[in-house]
Amino acid sequence: MLPEEVFKRRHRGTPESFSLIIVNTIILALIGPGFIHCHQISIVFWIGLGLLAIYNFYTIRRNRDNFDKAATIAYILSIVVFAAVIVILATRGC
Repeated sequence: MLPEEVFKRRHRGTPESFSLIIVNTIILALIGPGFIHCHQISIVFWIGLGLLAIYNFYTIRRNRDNFDKAATIAYILSIVVFAAVIVILATRGC
């Protein structure tokens, strides 16, 4: 049998910052390659990116207490990486 302490442990779940970074990555992976072509970015990509920005804003605002300094730095670094990926995808193969 398991000791009683195992059942008394609390699981806090996945941090919101990690979930937000994963959602951003998935959305970028889905809309990026399909709508970025040789120095031309489709309007559908910008609409998707705008909707993602609105989602990010409300998620951060709703969970502001969960975004400590480390989570905020990780989120900002992920945004920088996403911007670099967009530039690479836009200039790739031209």
